[in-house]
Amino acid sequence: MSLTVYGAPLSPFVRKLCLCLIEKGLDYELEVVMPFGQPDWFRELNPLGRIPAFRDGDLKLADSSVICQYLEERYPEHMHLYGDGAEQRARVRWLEKYADYELAPLCTFTVFRNRVLKATMGQPCDEEKVQQTLKDKLPNHFDYFEATLGNAPYFLGEQLSMADLALASQLLNMEHGGETLDAGRWPNLLAHYERIKARASTQQLLPRELRTLEKIGAMR
Repeated sequence: MSLTVYGAPLSPFVRKLCLCLIEKGLDYELEVVMPFGQPDWFRELNPLGRIPAFRDGDLKLADSSVICQYLEERYPEHMHLYGDGAEQRARVRWLEKYADYELAPLCTFTVFRNRVLKATMGQPCDEEKVQQTLKDKLPNHFDYFEATLGNAPYFLGEQLSMADLALASQLLNMEHGGETLDAGRWPNLLAHYERIKARASTQQLLPRELRTLEKIGAMR
């Protein structure tokens, strides 16, 4: 088995895939490829030029959700991260998609990008846009996740899933950007996020991310 992830440590989609691999107990290597200025050979892995890309032997794949679902089916003897049965799988895929498509533009491409990435490129932070995102756009999404989670430890009750990992991957970028969940308004969601952060899989990745932030001069 030779599994390789191509991407950058601070990408929430690369993080999500790495968390999936670690939780399933699969050994992998990370080959750093940045979102921009990629080598020509990367287009053979993903013609869209997006990270992550992935290789399992001779198989080449792109898109974090496609890769994670492949791993679930290819290595069924390892931890299940999409639940059991059609209903649970659909629930997990929906929440994973929600986090990837609705939260990423806000947590990562607005808060994290403005507060962290722009500074490293010598560009001004659009703080007005950040505040609009925090006050007007994100709360309704967090309300939905709070209600959907309820008092359960994970979105599938006692069972960890990709829904949990996808959401936490976006919230971690928001935290890198200096923002955390309001404990008064979203207590269950904050407890869930802290629970995922405390898992051995996340703790394995965090030192690498903090080193990357320090390297680019973006430690908060």
